[in-house]
Amino acid sequence: MGSTMMATIQVVLDKELLQATDKVARKTKRNRSALVREALREHLKRLEIRAKEERDREGYMRIPEDREESRFWASEAAWPDE
Repeated sequence: MGSTMMATIQVVLDKELLQATDKVARKTKRNRSALVREALREHLKRLEIRAKEERDREGYMRIPEDREESRFWASEAAWPDE
């Protein structure tokens, strides 16, 4: 990732989330900070992908190639509830 400046922040976690975080960090042989950084990067990447998919979906709904095709892809691109 190159030489990246790091900043120290404070994050408040409930007891169960902290315990789960520490357990996974030990299991994957990483420290807590590395695990949280990776999880945050992955989450931000998923949000970016969702936003791009939503823009594409809206574009195809405005100017569809074929109405049936748009309905099909809209249902296929639906994200499950988290």
